[in-house]
Amino acid sequence: MQIGLLETTLIVLFTVLMVNILFRYLRLPLILGYLAVGALVGPNGIGWIANQEAIGPLSEFGIVLLMFTIGLEFSLSRLLSLKSKVIILGGLQVLLSLSATAAIGLGFKMTLVEASITGAVVAMSSTAVVVKILSEQFEMHAPHGLNALGILLFQDLAVIPVLTVIAALSAPQPEGLGYALFLAFSKGLLAIVFIIGLGRWLLRPIFHLIASTRVIELFTLSVIFIAIGSAWLTSWLGMTLVLGAFLSGIMLGETEFRHQIKSEIRPFRDILLGLFFVSIGMMANLQSWLETWPWIALLVTAIVLGKSLLIFILCLLTGNKRETAARTAIVLAQGGEFGIVIFGLAYQNHLMPADYSQVILAALLISFGLAPLLIMNNKRIAAALLPENGTHHQKEDKRWITEQSHELSNHVIICGFGRVGQHIARFLKQVNVPYLCFDIDPDIIHNAVIAGEPVLFGNVIERDILDAAGTGRAAAIVISFHDVAAAQNILQQLQSMQIKIPSLVRCHDEQDYEILKNHGAEKIIAEAFEESLTLVHYLLQCINIPKQKIHQLIQSARADDYRLLSPIFPGSFTGEHTENNLKTKYLRSVIIDENSVFLNHKICEIDLPSVDIVSFIRNGTQQQISDKYLKPDDALILYGLSADLDEAEEMIRYGKK
Repeated sequence: MQIGLLETTLIVLFTVLMVNILFRYLRLPLILGYLAVGALVGPNGIGWIANQEAIGPLSEFGIVLLMFTIGLEFSLSRLLSLKSKVIILGGLQVLLSLSATAAIGLGFKMTLVEASITGAVVAMSSTAVVVKILSEQFEMHAPHGLNALGILLFQDLAVIPVLTVIAALSAPQPEGLGYALFLAFSKGLLAIVFIIGLGRWLLRPIFHLIASTRVIELFTLSVIFIAIGSAWLTSWLGMTLVLGAFLSGIMLGETEFRHQIKSEIRPFRDILLGLFFVSIGMMANLQSWLETWPWIALLVTAIVLGKSLLIFILCLLTGNKRETAARTAIVLAQGGEFGIVIFGLAYQNHLMPADYSQVILAALLISFGLAPLLIMNNKRIAAALLPENGTHHQKEDKRWITEQSHELSNHVIICGFGRVGQHIARFLKQVNVPYLCFDIDPDIIHNAVIAGEPVLFGNVIERDILDAAGTGRAAAIVISFHDVAAAQNILQQLQSMQIKIPSLVRCHDEQDYEILKNHGAEKIIAEAFEESLTLVHYLLQCINIPKQKIHQLIQSARADDYRLLSPIFPGSFTGEHTENNLKTKYLRSVIIDENSVFLNHKICEIDLPSVDIVSFIRNGTQQQISDKYLKPDDALILYGLSADLDEAEEMIRYGKK
């Protein structure tokens, strides 16, 4: 029976749903569930879906959207700061992995072309798996996460000349291989310049215009169009889809729409990325694996152990700590989706014999299956593998921190020695209060130590570091960096240690404020609110309001958890355009017309689910809520989540939800 697109979609979605429920219950990585679904329903399993191509083209958009969202997290300046990791670490890893594997292949009597293609396959790691899991574990900006990202970016770029060489070998051009590579490089450079220029001068005003319409469907469609359009452009020019998506994400990441874009794109990304892993699993032929398992085991060893050992050595040679080197090696110890692409193109062009296909595919899929377990537990594995006397310097770090803090009492612990942390330290120094600072930026630590500042290297989300810092004897702890997830981890560690210490945390807005408040932060400084309070303070001074009254107003706003400042009207050009944000409450004005069902009703008797009536306006004057009856042209000022406000407005206008 011919299975159509609808039936194929239903089969995949149902099987994914069932397997994911099981894997959630067993606390196993969902990526393994997707691979298992592919192997189960694919042509070599039950056979419900006879052809991997049924979902293959659609599933590729999962990687496109993943790299687009990763691009949103990296500004252009931050990406340029990774150039040493991309060029040195990434370049050496790809070159040496390819060369070593090719040499081994020649020893097994493979041809030079076959050995080189196998080396290129082994050199690749999975951008989709690594980036997804590291992002979920908040490790993307950790030293090993940045190393991994730099290497992955070079691998993604290296795919371009590899595919070009394969195409040239399969259909030799009269101009020669050198010309083909030069043409591919020129096209790639043109695509990069075009996308960066487009983002700098065109995307921001376009998105301001789109946001001003307040039509969320238009906003979402624009984001998807730009992500896929940029991917198509680089693909059309002979490069990979992901490069264009990544570059367009970087450009939109420079705008104030970054967070909203990420929230809008995430559901599409997760579903399509799941389909990608299902399509990978469908390639498996378990029966043939049993016949060639010794060769599969050898290639898996080369991918997992050989490549990780090489990356570990390269990281050490480039000045990384042993822990960082080990964790970088572990998270990249797998094959990649682009390895499958490289092999697939070579196989289609008859550059690889058929009996190699399932061996290489099996090794890649097995390493895919191991990858989530290795990445999720990279810290524990690194601690177990490194010798005890040098286990990622943790004991040495703890001993050193303990030595620096053992004489301190009633001191302040400053987590993060960036701009805010340094400002705090200067004031503490003026009042002779001892303090101890932590950071993970080697440049900051190097310069601060030379200047005589008590700044130590340490990841303060780890319990051992907090304990060594003398947290139990400290007067307070200040979390000065702008990372809500890391701040949550520190607060959770303090709670688990049962240490009652004043904790001051910095955040951006009311959404972050609520998250940190729920995690036990004693004092939260919300920048968006404090900027307003500072302006209000100086304004009231300028117009001669008594200082005592000013102090009373400001302190009252802070004591009330900024409730006076939280309700605002969103706008399109002020950065507050994201009214559809499901976690943020906003104000909305609704005018009562002659057809409203609440006309001539008492305001105090109106019940709008999940929405507060803050006040109402009559004849241009704000009124307090009372038993007055609503009249035409009155306006109700509502406060709530966007979805609830939509329902409330519909009830007011039409009398229905």
